[in-house]
Amino acid sequence: MTKPRTAFAFVATALAALCLAAGSAHAQIKLRYAHVGVANAPQTLYADEVAKLVKERTAGRVEIQVFANSQLGGVGEMVDGVKSGAIAMGHHDFASLGKILPTTAVFNTPFAYRDAAHALRATDPRTSPALQEVNKQLVAAGGMRIVGNLFQGTRHLTSKEKVLSPKDMAGKKYRGVPVKLWSTMLTGMGAVATPVEVSELATALATGLVVGQENPLPNIFNLKLYEVQKFVMLTGHMQSVLSVFVNERIWQGIPAGDRKIIEDTMAEVSAKTLAWDNETFAKYRKDLEAKGMTFVEAKDGLDIAAFQKAVLAQVDKDFPDWKPLVAQIQAVK
Repeated sequence: MTKPRTAFAFVATALAALCLAAGSAHAQIKLRYAHVGVANAPQTLYADEVAKLVKERTAGRVEIQVFANSQLGGVGEMVDGVKSGAIAMGHHDFASLGKILPTTAVFNTPFAYRDAAHALRATDPRTSPALQEVNKQLVAAGGMRIVGNLFQGTRHLTSKEKVLSPKDMAGKKYRGVPVKLWSTMLTGMGAVATPVEVSELATALATGLVVGQENPLPNIFNLKLYEVQKFVMLTGHMQSVLSVFVNERIWQGIPAGDRKIIEDTMAEVSAKTLAWDNETFAKYRKDLEAKGMTFVEAKDGLDIAAFQKAVLAQVDKDFPDWKPLVAQIQAVK
């Protein structure tokens, strides 16, 4: 008489397990994604597009909740948050991860890339040997990994005064991203590097805390820096590629199939960011000129070669161990 009940109990338990498994297969994974980009900037469009497509392509299993414009803190707080797992993922310049693993900053080396397309290829975590090696170290050092990249634009100088060579910046305070490489770059340019969070940049320029800064044209426009800056120097000193990084424990907790969807989606939208930049450079130049900014180019006496020589000399001095990695980056076809 006990056998039927035992069989019934076994079947009931099996059915319950199947139902639980089915339910967990459709359970929603929510990932908090932080960045410091403002509305309409390429990096903001990127994060929003990735979030939208990932939700569609995983049938709602994965939902990326984007917190833009430093809502979850500045760059330092964001990196610390991803490391601890309080924030699942975020994006910023590779150099922002230098506090976890100093070598990551090599991918922001000024004048390291031939052009924007080369910059994206050389920082693709799926195909870049240099980045794959750095990723292993990043996982070991900070429990984080880089899973994507995006193109934010070519960075140029702006100032209240016309600048033609490093001599014109000597002894003057210029804002840099608050990481070491930016200090190195601005020091090489002749300036006194002054770290300022992007959310405080316009105020710092308006009050004279700094006299200039450097950013891609979309950022210069969207941050309304034309209200406090007069000149844009087309130095093109840095191809601004941002890294998308994620907490390793959270990443490994996502089913492999959904991880691949996220990676493939990021790569797809990354290619779009390059197209966006090509389409918008002329537009933003026109818009900034309409706002009263004056553009300074090589034909106007801008000595780009002098900037390149001075900055790379400072990079070699401050980061002598980077030479092999820079060579790997430059070797990418």
